[in-house]
Amino acid sequence: MGCALRRTTVDLSSLAREIFDGLYASSPRTQVKLLIEGQMSAEGDPGLLHIALQNLFSNAWKYTSKRVEARIEFGHVAGENGEWIYHVRDNGAGFDPQFADRLFGVFQRLHAESEFPGTGVGLATVQRIIHRHGGRIWAESAVDKGATFCFTLGEGGRGSRA
Repeated sequence: MGCALRRTTVDLSSLAREIFDGLYASSPRTQVKLLIEGQMSAEGDPGLLHIALQNLFSNAWKYTSKRVEARIEFGHVAGENGEWIYHVRDNGAGFDPQFADRLFGVFQRLHAESEFPGTGVGLATVQRIIHRHGGRIWAESAVDKGATFCFTLGEGGRGSRA
């Protein structure tokens, strides 16, 4: 990821719908309530943002798989300094907040491989992409109460409602 960012306006709402369509096609589930805020866009590298959102949404999909009525949300709010704070929120397995600092390390997992498969590199990749955009990422959660991943995109993240 050492190349220069290719910044353009990215329709994050459409990107999210496209990613979720792919998740559903590869692993159909009937009881997933998906809420994607409309008309979200930001300046950023479309390929890298796709990878970041794919990882975040794949995690939400995976960690809600044992819920009878899963709920996954993607939206944003204006932060104090005018930047948008985007969030991916789910009602899945969640995690103990005391281990939140480990989430973004390579090969760090807070759930057993037998319980939720994965490699442990997805969130590290997301963090690198967000940092490349000049943003930051953090997570909030409680065990069995779902998780919320929040991120900004730096100057390019002063997105708009198209």
